[in-house]
Amino acid sequence: MRILCTNDDGIHAPGLQVVEQIAKAISDDVWVVAPELDQSGVSHSLSLNDPLRLREVGERRFAVRGTPTDCVIMGSRYILGDKAPELVLSGVNRGRNVAEDVVYSGTIAGALEGTILGLPSFALSQEFSFETRSKPNWDTAEKFGPQIIRQVMQAGVPKNTVINVNFPACAPEDVRGVRVTRQGKRNLGFLKVDKRHDGRGNPYFWIGFEKIAAVDTPAEGTDLAALAANYISVTPLRLDRTDAVFSEKLAETLK
Repeated sequence: MRILCTNDDGIHAPGLQVVEQIAKAISDDVWVVAPELDQSGVSHSLSLNDPLRLREVGERRFAVRGTPTDCVIMGSRYILGDKAPELVLSGVNRGRNVAEDVVYSGTIAGALEGTILGLPSFALSQEFSFETRSKPNWDTAEKFGPQIIRQVMQAGVPKNTVINVNFPACAPEDVRGVRVTRQGKRNLGFLKVDKRHDGRGNPYFWIGFEKIAAVDTPAEGTDLAALAANYISVTPLRLDRTDAVFSEKLAETLK
């Protein structure tokens, strides 16, 4: 099986080495095409107004000065030649990609692009806690990733579905199991705009996060609840975002 690996944290990110090891546990035909620079939060951006620069950094390892979406396209349509990948793995992201994260995440976008191209695709993310922020439990993702991918592939991934896998912020021996989940929803009151001034007194801004006193208990069955209980979360995400229920109501309203 030919596997294409990418990420959004960049070609030198530790998590990219982890996803390579996960891929090599499944196949010996593994290729890496990842962004030259950190592309966290770029979502499904596609470079249309800037050229893509390609650099070979090792055997079957390439860096693209572009987004995760660019990398998957370059890998599957150019770098790998006539033999297309049979599986796309995006990650392992440093930090979870759950709830509303899936809208912003470049990791999710890399897998989504693989799905758009008709390839079974997985987004893999390793949650970290305050204690493990500087050193996430990469061994948790590395231990459980291959078997989860094999099992899901054996079950068959629908053509318009991407598989979002999140590993909890705990050691492998503390993982309680695997749960198939739905996308959760967080209180986004923690988003803030941080205004600062440069050396010349001109303002500039950071979009950041702040701690909130009350944290809602995540709804049962969600990706948030699974991680909170030290379960691996596996969430099938569909490309089709149509709200079927509201569409029926609109059809009656607008006819």
